[in-house]
Amino acid sequence: SMQCFPSLVLALSSLLGALALLQLSLYLRVPSRYGKHEERLCRPRGRLPARCAWFVQELPSFLVPALLLALRSPPRLEPLGCRLLCCLFCWHYFYRTFIYPFFTRGRPFPLQLLFFGTLFCVYNGFLQGYYLIYCAEYPNDWCTDIRFTSGLLLFLLGMGINIHSDLLLRQLRKPGEVTYKIPQGGLFTYVSGANYFGEIVEWFGFAIATWSLPAFTFAFFTLCCIGPRAYHHHRYYLKTFTDYPKSRKALIPFVF
Repeated sequence: SMQCFPSLVLALSSLLGALALLQLSLYLRVPSRYGKHEERLCRPRGRLPARCAWFVQELPSFLVPALLLALRSPPRLEPLGCRLLCCLFCWHYFYRTFIYPFFTRGRPFPLQLLFFGTLFCVYNGFLQGYYLIYCAEYPNDWCTDIRFTSGLLLFLLGMGINIHSDLLLRQLRKPGEVTYKIPQGGLFTYVSGANYFGEIVEWFGFAIATWSLPAFTFAFFTLCCIGPRAYHHHRYYLKTFTDYPKSRKALIPFVF
């Protein structure tokens, strides 16, 4: 059966950190070419409907850890803290795979970005799942540790903000509409990228609760990947809508 190789965890985590910096360098000045930023840039030829694309892309992040758990003999059920952490990761991607895609009203998604996104979900799903299922060692009372409890609260807060913000964005469009409007309500009152802010908070909460290198590098990757997108969304809204609230920040309330 599969064993834990700490050197593999270190290598994969380091590569994830390097990919985060690469993302930051690529998309800090120029936005990723999908959604509202397609209009100003060249349109890719091959595209898939948004619902199908999100389902295909996010599915590996749910399936890979589940498969790793099924392959472990005997199945790892203890300690409780480790089981809960694995469930948190899979819970997020269950929502992202089986719920979110069927409500999204986004534009068709470029196949090239879908391919790389799916590859990333396979990679990260393996890294997080492999570490938690085969390598992580937590004391039996980890569930009462301040790192676990504070991280869990941050995770739940971030997930709540993310889901609520997605709901507000969906309500901006009627079925069949593709035009963009000014988001209102919730954390959008303060930031243009409320949904992104929620997801960043969520994964940093997961990293604190897990207290592991793989989880912290994933949180850092999330920040480097969708942080710039929130910034470009903010600039898009300011340029497109003359009545856009000038008090709003791009990503972090009252700061940025």
